[in-house]
Amino acid sequence: MILRIGLLLLVLPAVVLMGVFFFEQMQISDCLAEGGYWDYLKSACDQQSHPFIPLMARKPLLVNGGMLLSCLGLLITIVGLYRRRM
Repeated sequence: MILRIGLLLLVLPAVVLMGVFFFEQMQISDCLAEGGYWDYLKSACDQQSHPFIPLMARKPLLVNGGMLLSCLGLLITIVGLYRRRM
């Protein structure tokens, strides 16, 4: 049971983070294909140029929290594998 929880915490945050990233990339690609500019702070397409702001700067809780959960999942998985051998 502990091994399954650890693996879930190890994999799920990374999948969610990639999902958020690629969903935003789809929106950005659609905006650029229409000839617009992507406003990273408002997550909107308009006709004015905006500077690039990385996902880490815009959503630090999502990125840092996801990585912390993955690290916690790794530790729980290691404990689960270690306990199984005993």
